[in-house]
Amino acid sequence: MKVVIIGGVAGGATAAARLRRLDESARIVMFERGGYVSYANCGLPYYIGGVIADRGKLTLQTPESFRRRFNVDVRVHSEVTEIVRAEKKVRVRDTQSGAEYWESYDKLIYAPGAAAVRPPFVGEGDRIFTLRTVEDTFRLDDFLRSAAPSRAIVIGGGFIGIEAAENLAERGVRVTLVQMEEQVMLPFDYDMACILRAQLVGKGIDLRLSSKVIGLQQEGDAVVAQVENAPSVSADFAMLAIGVVPETGLAKEAGLRLGKKGAVVVDAHMCTSDPDIYAAGDAVQIADAVTGADVLVPLAGPANKQGRIAADNVAGIPSVYRGAQGSSVLKIFDMTAASTGLSERAAEAAGLDAGSALLFSPEHASYYPGGKNMTLKVVYEKSSGRILGAQCIGYGGVEKRIDVLATAIRAKMTAEDLTDLDLCYAPPYSSAKDPVNMAGYVIGNIRAGIVRQHTWRDVPVLAADPNALFLDVQTPPEYAAAHIDGAVNIPVDELRARLGELDKSKTIYVNCYSGLRSYIACRILSANGFACSNLAGGIRFYTVVAQGGAYDDVARHLCGIPAER
Repeated sequence: MKVVIIGGVAGGATAAARLRRLDESARIVMFERGGYVSYANCGLPYYIGGVIADRGKLTLQTPESFRRRFNVDVRVHSEVTEIVRAEKKVRVRDTQSGAEYWESYDKLIYAPGAAAVRPPFVGEGDRIFTLRTVEDTFRLDDFLRSAAPSRAIVIGGGFIGIEAAENLAERGVRVTLVQMEEQVMLPFDYDMACILRAQLVGKGIDLRLSSKVIGLQQEGDAVVAQVENAPSVSADFAMLAIGVVPETGLAKEAGLRLGKKGAVVVDAHMCTSDPDIYAAGDAVQIADAVTGADVLVPLAGPANKQGRIAADNVAGIPSVYRGAQGSSVLKIFDMTAASTGLSERAAEAAGLDAGSALLFSPEHASYYPGGKNMTLKVVYEKSSGRILGAQCIGYGGVEKRIDVLATAIRAKMTAEDLTDLDLCYAPPYSSAKDPVNMAGYVIGNIRAGIVRQHTWRDVPVLAADPNALFLDVQTPPEYAAAHIDGAVNIPVDELRARLGELDKSKTIYVNCYSGLRSYIACRILSANGFACSNLAGGIRFYTVVAQGGAYDDVARHLCGIPAER
């Protein structure tokens, strides 16, 4: 059997290695248009920042090492320009010499990846960059070394844009990050993304949100970005990080069935509409693991899994891909942000009746030195309690909690199941009740009606309601540092003795710093006949989201305060 693989990065290289392990006799030919095969594209921004200093570290395999280890015929600088399905052959062009030739196949694995979006308003010039391939990375690095620029424009506030902004800043470049939407990192809900906004601004990034770039041109030794209804932005160079699109021109010309944004449609076995052609990676349309909807998930983890499954099926093993939930993690200077599954916004768009729980939990036991708190948001289905998604932002232990919740989502666990999880505990690593357990308890209390909650969005509406009373149960110094206008301050430890100061005819909307003491206050109030509601996330979350406060200057460090009493 002869197998041709188009694309040599995550999906293609994984498929080649897996296929060889399954079939020693197969002839495997892998074509890669660029000069590098099986490289760490997720590590490219960190080479720009100097974290990865050796260029060779970016290359996981070379054509020579692939041949020695796996006996795969790897041909770099080789672009497949045509697929002739009826004759089961591909046309190949040597990108260095221009020579063309034909290669036959019995089975074809199509894994070309995706291309960086370059809108028509972007002009040409050697000071306008993308960061998608090793060649892109080396070109940018060479420019930084030779030109020593001081200012950069990064367009796009997703993974690559933020990682590029951070690493350029670490290299001493002043960065203006321009994002069309009102938030960075669209997999996160707006309120959680406000924490990321504050982190970027706090680290010196000139962040321009709700700013639509309508023109980008190089003018001599500068670039100028024209922004709709706003002043232009100029710098020494610009980097595009607007997103990616499936690179499926070959598939379209070959008549393969295409779906969203031109991505290749595959079945659960990663087989295309042609039974002899399989596809994997950023170029394919897959199922969302939570909703079952057709989605594009251009991430390395899914691409690797899909490449392996495609190889299994080529070798006669009927493996099945069960969809992706977009689990991801991002470093933003000294902060970590991770998410999995559906955001609250995405759940609502999918027609699900979703709720969310917000927690401000320590990464490990509060009495063990060095711990900081994390903000954890867990999205659930109101009727069943099924976990739909989660987002977490903090300084330590963030990805651990999201990985646990990603597993819970895949297993279709409920909030009640989270409370039963037997998770590792030792003071340096967690608490006896891990934040994941605590999320289950909070959701359980909400669903059982033990506590009502309101969010930062509700506060302006409630402020105009004559039947609403805001109660702040922080200590007086905390209250002085941050509180909702008009809120009555009664510390939680004094509340039982001062209930007479509250009007039972009104609904009491309670807050503390993080939401824990106000929950206790709500239980006291409910037991004494008051109607009450707890502010999800507390005043520190409200201040960051609704008032645009800096993340680290609301009373105390928001991710560094001790666990509440």
